[in-house]
Amino acid sequence: MSEAAAARPPTYSVCQFFIGGRYEYVRRYVPMEEASKAYVHYTSNVASRLGLVERVIVTDGGDCIVCEWKKGEGYVFPPEHRSFNKAQPTGEEG
Repeated sequence: MSEAAAARPPTYSVCQFFIGGRYEYVRRYVPMEEASKAYVHYTSNVASRLGLVERVIVTDGGDCIVCEWKKGEGYVFPPEHRSFNKAQPTGEEG
């Protein structure tokens, strides 16, 4: 890894998946703070509460999943985020 690459802050992307297989990146290559805010928004917005969104993920610069939410299950990854499911909609309310 080059020195310049090592000095760059890590970036993250947020993607939402819809019924029927379509998906949309709602944030690309942003700092963790922005990705976290987007993740919370897209897992609790109207579309997710109505069940139109099936899944939301946050990936790191290596395209590894660092956070995941699924309709009907709520926050599923990392496992310690499951405790937040009591306070957040799971997509099965409507």
